[in-house]
Amino acid sequence: MRPALFAPALAALLVATLLACQRDEVSRSRETQRKPAPTVHPTMPPAGSDMQGDVPMPPAPGTTLKWTLPKGWTEQMIRGMRYATLKAPATGTLDVSVVVLPGAAGGELSNVNRWRGQIGLGPIDETALGRARQVVKSKAGNLAVFDFTSEGQAKSRMITGILVAPDGSTWFFKMVGDAAPVAQSKPDFTRLMESLRLDSAN
Repeated sequence: MRPALFAPALAALLVATLLACQRDEVSRSRETQRKPAPTVHPTMPPAGSDMQGDVPMPPAPGTTLKWTLPKGWTEQMIRGMRYATLKAPATGTLDVSVVVLPGAAGGELSNVNRWRGQIGLGPIDETALGRARQVVKSKAGNLAVFDFTSEGQAKSRMITGILVAPDGSTWFFKMVGDAAPVAQSKPDFTRLMESLRLDSAN
């Protein structure tokens, strides 16, 4: 190729290369803008803590309770919001927990209606609450006990006991699960609540 023709051809090639590079850069920039930002998941609380997100751990209760485990039962002491997890020797889905919260913890009616909602039952009023309330006596004080069973073919059942300790904290004893193992474990659960006593070491 003659020098007079070579220079324009080289210039055209350089311009084409430069335009191609600019198109690639614009394409990569648009792709970066379209790419969604990575999802950041909050740190999950430790298993059994019953804490959600940044909710602070409640203060330790000023009054500590003791109980006598029924034969064949085991316990795991956690001492957080969920103070303990108890296990009964029953077949089927069953969860038994001990929870302690400072103060009135929302009040009896509010907690009962929240529990009823957990097994698909509607809320009740103060009159129905009084009819549903049973009393279990213990050395630590009287417990207000409620026993609810869900509707439908596959029934769930929940038995809960509420005790207000001398320091004003509220202790919740809750057994929930399939109706059959709850019924099987109810006598032992009742005896456990009857065995409650104040820890003399505190």
